[in-house]
Order: sequence, then structure tokens, then C-alpha cells
Amino acid sequence: MEPSQFPSDNMKFTVLGSSAPVLAPRVGKLAVAGRKALSTPHYVPLTSRGTVPHIAHDMLRKETALNSMYIGLEDFITKKAPAPVYNVPVSESESPLRKFICAPDDMLMILGPRRFPAIPCPPNNTDTSIAILTSVGFRQLPAHQYLDSIRNLKPDIAVGFADLVYGQQPGVKRRGKMVDRTHAYTQDALERLYGKSIPAEQKSNTAYFAPVLPLDNAQQSLYLDDLQSEFKGRISGLALYESASLSYIPEPLGDLPRLLLSQPASPHDLLREISLGGDLLTLPFVGECSDAGIALDFTFPAPSNIQGSEPKALGIDLWSSDHAKDVSTLSEGCQCYACRNHHRAYFNHLLNAKEMAAWALLQIHNYHVMDLFFAGVRDSIQRGTFEGDVESFNRIYASELPERTGEGPRLRGYQLASGPHKRGPRVYGRLDDVSQKFAESQSSVATPDTDASGLEHHGFAKKV
Repeated sequence: MEPSQFPSDNMKFTVLGSSAPVLAPRVGKLAVAGRKALSTPHYVPLTSRGTVPHIAHDMLRKETALNSMYIGLEDFITKKAPAPVYNVPVSESESPLRKFICAPDDMLMILGPRRFPAIPCPPNNTDTSIAILTSVGFRQLPAHQYLDSIRNLKPDIAVGFADLVYGQQPGVKRRGKMVDRTHAYTQDALERLYGKSIPAEQKSNTAYFAPVLPLDNAQQSLYLDDLQSEFKGRISGLALYESASLSYIPEPLGDLPRLLLSQPASPHDLLREISLGGDLLTLPFVGECSDAGIALDFTFPAPSNIQGSEPKALGIDLWSSDHAKDVSTLSEGCQCYACRNHHRAYFNHLLNAKEMAAWALLQIHNYHVMDLFFAGVRDSIQRGTFEGDVESFNRIYASELPERTGEGPRLRGYQLASGPHKRGPRVYGRLDDVSQKFAESQSSVATPDTDASGLEHHGFAKKV
């Protein structure tokens, strides 16, 4: 087939520097027509219902450098069909999804069938659908409906269907079924989106990232062989679910961008994933730290003037009373919006007062720290000092992020594990009972047991 028939023409990925095609850190540039070019390695912010949690749209544009986002289709699926996102009036070249979530025109949008990290679903996947968790409960998402959504919503990049098992290790038979189903999903998607029988004007312009399952190479070798022989001209990238899968990528597919949907527990794990050749990475720990009241505080390469034998903490727990009167910035020399305008004592006050501004400001700061971190990583790779810089970083900084000590914002439904939940204790009683007790406690009318001041004749005031 002619290359012009496929969405790879709408997206260009260029490797600028690498010591090897596979299993090596590399610097690249991902360019999609009409969007800001994305230097790699870089992170992809995760969203909730199409928005970056805690950050308002105006602050996102003015005070952050975010230029991409990952969106889960299950966020927009309701009982009624079609969902509101499909009814947004747009021109032929516009994306209803982009307009519905008010995303900037130059921001790269990556659409997946499920949000990330995904909640395990009690229903099982089938040969033609996967189980999802929507705002109205569990249901099945048929493969053809997801492909129709790609065609209608027009994201820049779409992550392909994969038969994944969450929360448990699949058995031998289940692994074989995972490979067969994912192969069938991919083959059907490429035919429906870019097949020979589809007129040129109806072919999708969305770049398709084929999934690579979190299985051993031997278990999915046939699928990987088909990716490089049968599907290579029609896929624009790879979506992986664990860093170990980076070692299974065949060399002919080494020039494709790699989206790693993983959950590194710390910057140390993140550096290891980058060293294996990850290009686009997800960082759930950034949002988790913001929710926990932790301000990230690290740089790459690590500063050389650190003194003391104890490892330097990766973050600052702003719930601690030590910061109640501290007027220093979150990170020394930080120029983010939060550090330019506020100090640690203010954050400590906001957290204790349960003010939403605390999490919004922390989110802005933490993403700014990650912007500088990845910029340092790219410079280090291009200088050829990445391996030594990683060793220095591991030696200077603590191996784990600070533990959570305070409460975060209210959990949303999809942040709770699926399954039965115990009902919490009653917090509120009957309003009329509370009002009566309050009135009695405030009454100054003399009774046989009290005088006009509300005191009992025999001693102390009686509290109700």
C-alpha cells in the first residue's frame, strides 16, 4: 500500500539521538499537523472527564506548559445514545471532543477506550467488546462503537483495543485468549479505519497506536510478528502497559513512537523506563502527590552541591506543622505560578482549611517540576551523560516519595475500587431533632430545674 493512505502522514516522529534502536534512552520529536511539536521523552498528563484535575482551563493555558493529554472514552459514555459529546456542532475539520472539553487547538489529544489507571470491572471482556466503568455503572464497549468514536471525535492519536486483565495474573489459557483477541481487535480496527475498501475521503486521519500486551515475548511473538510484517504500514506507534515490554519490540518497529501506560512509583522508576526507550510516559504519581499535599522537589541532573549523608527528600509534605510559619517557596529558585505568588505557610493553611486552591496550586507546581525534569533528561541524553546522571540522582535522592499524612480531596466514583463497599457511619441526624436540641441549649427561660441564666440550681450548666 502507498504510505499516503495511512495516518502516519499526518504524524511524524523523528529520533534525534540514541545509542541503539531498542532498549536505549533516546530523544525524539513527535509532530502532528496543527499541534505543538512534542519533544520526547516526555510525559502525557492524565485527565478526568477530559480535563487535567484541579487546573482550570485559563490557568492551564497561561501558567503551565502542558501540550498533550490522555483521555478515556468511558468518561463520556452514558446510558443515552449518543452521548452529549457526539452532539457538539462542529465544522467538518473540527473535533467534537476537542470542542466539548474546550481543549486548546494546539494541544495533542490521545484517546483510549479506558481511563488510566483503569478500575477492574466485574464483567469479562468478550471477543467483540471490553468491559468499562462509566458514570452510570459497568457496561460493555463494543469494538465497532469505539472505532466509530475515533472516526467521529477525531482525536490526534487513538490507543487500540487490548484484552487486558486488571488486578490479577491471567492463567495460561487466558493469556492465549488475550493475544488472539488483541490481534483480532487490531486487524479489524485497521481495516475499518484505513482499509482498501474505504474511500480516501472517509479514511481516518487519527494516528493509531497498536497495543502491546504485558506478556512474555514468547506468548505474543506471533502478534508482534504480524505488527512488523502485516500491520507496520498502518500503525503509527505502539502502546505498552509495562516497561518490560520495551525489550520485546522488534527492530523493524524501533522507529515508531512508544507510549508507555505504566505507573512508576517514583522518579527512579521513571528514569529506568526512559533508559529502556520509553518516549511518552504516564505519571499517576504526580496527581497522587498533589492530592496528598506533597510538593515535588527534585531536579535532573541532581545538584552537585548537596551536603549531608542523608538522602534528599523527593518532596515536601505541606501538611506538617513545621511549615505553619515558613514563608519560603516550595522549591528553591522555582518560577512556577504557585512559588511566585505563595509560600509554604499559605499552603499549610489551605490544606488544613480544606480549600480547593491548595490542590490546584500544588498541581501547577508539580507539573512544572516534571517539565524541568524531562527537559534535563533530554539534555542529558543528547550530551551522552545520561547513565552517569541517573547514578548520581539515585545516590542523592531518597528512593521513595514521602508518605501521605493528610487527607486529600473527595474521591470520585471511578477512583474507588470496584466491588462491595461498607456503608459509612451516619453523620447527620434528623434536622428537626437537631433544631430542637439547639433551641433548648440556647433557651434562657427559667424552669423548675434551672434559673433564668440557664444554670441548674444544683451546679453546672447542662449541655445538650
